[in-house]
Amino acid sequence: MRGAVPRLSLTLLAAESGARLCAIIHYLVRGQLGWFGLTTACLVPGYAAQLLSILWFRADGHAPGCWLLALHLLQLGLWKRSGWASRPGDSCRYWDVLRAAAEAGSGAGEVLAQLGDVCVLRLLEALLQTLPHLLLQAYVVVAVDPAGFIPGVSAGLSLLSLAWALVSYSHFTCLMKPGHLSPPAAVILCLLLWRTGMLGTRVLALVLFARLYSFWVFAVAGVHWLLMSFWLGAQQTDIVAQPCRWRLFNCLLGAVYIFCYINVRPGPSKTRVAVFYAVSAWNVLYSTW
Repeated sequence: MRGAVPRLSLTLLAAESGARLCAIIHYLVRGQLGWFGLTTACLVPGYAAQLLSILWFRADGHAPGCWLLALHLLQLGLWKRSGWASRPGDSCRYWDVLRAAAEAGSGAGEVLAQLGDVCVLRLLEALLQTLPHLLLQAYVVVAVDPAGFIPGVSAGLSLLSLAWALVSYSHFTCLMKPGHLSPPAAVILCLLLWRTGMLGTRVLALVLFARLYSFWVFAVAGVHWLLMSFWLGAQQTDIVAQPCRWRLFNCLLGAVYIFCYINVRPGPSKTRVAVFYAVSAWNVLYSTW
């Protein structure tokens, strides 16, 4: 199981990237320049994860070279770090995690640290890049071209990749807890089904609402975002110390909570999950009414 998570993550990342490229080419060939431009624009937020990856390289004492910068410019920074092997203290990417997991001499702590870095980077990229792409392609399939095969496949792979990014992050946080071992495959599968169903239903609800009421969907999403942001502020999360960054963190995470729940505090989360779903259900009922 040690190498299975990064291996599956790399496979889904490759499939999602290939499907996104096919969708871009599909719109360009058919002359749908509006959807081509919007689909291409969804790539831009992903550079935030690439920038963070470069900053982590610098923090590890490696001066980014031209080849490394080119990889991140092509948004391949999560795939493989060129020029360095997996050594203690090095930054890592998926190929390095797989190599470290396969080497008999690699320590469990080293592999866990590498896995944590890449899980955080992938989750950030998925929320900033995969999620907007998923919303856009789902809207195209539902409201514009119901028979569109390529947009449908791209949306499906984006949904699965986003759900797996959340599951792999949960898997890493479970490993970080004292005395916790890697969850069995059945548990990971159940988590994947739960995340996929939760994200799929929320995306579908927003897309259908946007089809019927157009820009009013932003008002509904805005209300949900404000409620979640204030709720996060009331919890006094201490992940970020500076007041300005703490407020920004709550606002950004509040936007993520429109679609899914991410536990950012230690300890039991049953009450917080219940509040999250209660607010979400109220928002859905209010918008439907």
